[in-house]
Amino acid sequence: MVELEGIILHIGSFLVIAGIYAIINVGLNVHYGHTGLFNIGIAAFFALGAYTASILVMPPPNPDLYQQYEWGGNLAFTLGSERIGFDLWFPLVLIAAAAVCAAVAYLVGSITIRLRGDYLAITTLGLGEAVRLVFTNEGWLADGTRGLNGIPRVLDGLVDPHWYDFVFLPLVLIVLVVVYFLSQRLAASPWGRVILAIRENEDTAEMVGKNVFQFKLQAFAYGAALMGIGGALYAFAKHSITPQAFEPFFATFIIWAMLILGGSGNHRGAILGAFVLWAVISSSQFLPGFLGDPNLRLAVIGLIIVVVLLVRPAGIVPETRTRT
Repeated sequence: MVELEGIILHIGSFLVIAGIYAIINVGLNVHYGHTGLFNIGIAAFFALGAYTASILVMPPPNPDLYQQYEWGGNLAFTLGSERIGFDLWFPLVLIAAAAVCAAVAYLVGSITIRLRGDYLAITTLGLGEAVRLVFTNEGWLADGTRGLNGIPRVLDGLVDPHWYDFVFLPLVLIVLVVVYFLSQRLAASPWGRVILAIRENEDTAEMVGKNVFQFKLQAFAYGAALMGIGGALYAFAKHSITPQAFEPFFATFIIWAMLILGGSGNHRGAILGAFVLWAVISSSQFLPGFLGDPNLRLAVIGLIIVVVLLVRPAGIVPETRTRT
């Protein structure tokens, strides 16, 4: 009975985290799969979304607990269920996290988005590390390496904390569905067709009168906003965050592997890739002996990518190209 309960709890946790990764992966697909922007700075927007949400809902710090950070928005109390009957802060915080990430992406992109290929990749990689190091070293902002603990949870108190994932899961799936259909509509719109044209040949797109710089900047901001939403959901799911959670392996490499596995240029593939790869990673802890060693995860992920590229170079769900 205990083992069955553990399996059920693991499934709930798996679905929540996989759903969050799927949302972030849709954002990456907007960047790379649709616009051709080689972004390796996913960790920057992942972390910004998580910390923005956490700071807004956390209560002011308690000096008796040796907390270094200086303030908390306390929205979970002022707009929480105890005051108004519903956790109104939850959608507002998601919007705020998306807005902060979009604004940062727009600001950084206005300087760097003209770079192509490897140069943009190096720049965004530096951005990701810079954001993580800021949260690591600036204790006044989010308590440095100790991070933020006891982050308020939406609809908390409805069930035993052990079963909270099954309360949070429907919210994650609702956000994922909204993100998917919104991104699909944008991809099918005139705006979406322009960014696809930019991906194929931005010089040609510019020759026919399209403002390539502005379209790339808009796509960069939109994809970053989705990553920020994923970061906010991650903070609520984990109930605590530290800068170590946004190191390149979990906040960049895995997400790129998910996109390659599922299929770049296709939002369905991006979502499927997130669920499939996270299933492999999360289930590895149940393998016996040395097979369950976390150090083998990187090798396993690399092997999966190689096999997929050999068997299905375009991913599990390849992009469907339409003739115009």
